[in-house]
Amino acid sequence: MFPWSRQSTYYGWRMVAAACAIQFLQAALLHNAFGAYFVVLQEEFGWSKTALSGAAALQPMESAILGPFLGWLIDRFGPQYMIRIGTLVFGLGFCLLSTINSLTGFYAAILMVALGASLCGYFPLNVAVIRWFERHRARALSFLSLGLALGGVCVPLVAWSMQHFGWRPTALCSGLLIWATGFPLSRVFKGRPEDLGLQIDGGPPDEAENKGKPQAPAGREFTAAEALRTRAFWLISAGHGFALLVVYGVNVHAITHIKQSLGYSVTQASLFITLMTMAQILGVVLVGFIGDRFEKRKIAAVCMLSHTVGLLMLTYATGPLMLVAFALFHGTAWGLRGPMMQAIRADYFGSRAIGMILGISSLVIVVGQVGGPMLAAVLADMTGSYRAGFTVLAGLVGCGSLFFVMARRPR
Repeated sequence: MFPWSRQSTYYGWRMVAAACAIQFLQAALLHNAFGAYFVVLQEEFGWSKTALSGAAALQPMESAILGPFLGWLIDRFGPQYMIRIGTLVFGLGFCLLSTINSLTGFYAAILMVALGASLCGYFPLNVAVIRWFERHRARALSFLSLGLALGGVCVPLVAWSMQHFGWRPTALCSGLLIWATGFPLSRVFKGRPEDLGLQIDGGPPDEAENKGKPQAPAGREFTAAEALRTRAFWLISAGHGFALLVVYGVNVHAITHIKQSLGYSVTQASLFITLMTMAQILGVVLVGFIGDRFEKRKIAAVCMLSHTVGLLMLTYATGPLMLVAFALFHGTAWGLRGPMMQAIRADYFGSRAIGMILGISSLVIVVGQVGGPMLAAVLADMTGSYRAGFTVLAGLVGCGSLFFVMARRPR
């Protein structure tokens, strides 16, 4: 699957491994664990679902506002320094979270966590890896995404820690763990292959390896302004945003929905999130086999329909079998589609201005990141259940598959 058996000395794979580990920390301690914090904070302080969902929306909103500026910084100076600063801020945010006693304090802590996660998270890590790979880009990004998927396996552990030791010690230990492991990992990242006297992908193409495989046509390097004038940029961004309606809505509200609708405990509900994560890992592994061989936009369109089926299974679940179906459909779709989002942009527009292109894209996809949790929360507070909100989200993501169907390579 991965080509390091013949390229074990290529430094790019060391960066992929470090990025995978950092993604694992963020997924385990923040993205997938936020649903557990959501439950215990609502029970302890009595805050509404809408108020807590507003905090969940801070990270994507902050990322969208800073996205173009961060993209310019990355294209000009490289992502390595940003990742180091982000690690410091990310850990500090969790330490602050362990001390809060008010909704205002909670928002302040989450804002710091969000800022740190943006500076050392998905955006700069993907840009760092994209710069080092071309022929094996989808494979490299899929391995990076394994960290995001594997982090979900730790959700029951985080939930168990909250139940036995309390959410404050859990948050404090999370911050200390981020510092202890994140700082050494952040030092692995370098600017571009040529900075170390290397070639992209580690050398010239291996003709024997690639014989008989369909190769993507060579494309020119787009500037951010040129990419913005293409139809593909807006279609990919819209499709990505619609997919995140479900991803973020599930991350924030799935545990609460399972607990309230079926009477499971937080720890029991988190087990289905773990199963979802295992399906996500399966999807990520599949990307390594098919991501560089088949048309990415068509794979993404099919994944959108799988997201829809999965969310409907969660919405109307009456027992564990439907929850298992939700985990398999949604998790596999997430694992397959996730690495494709940045790979298809790099394939279409090149890597020279990829930081700015991804930064501007964040202004579009933030609608899904914020809208998914907020829409589900508002309708849940109004109706007393998540059914209406989840049904609307499922319908939207199903329609969003059409964006990828129409997103052809710019000519």
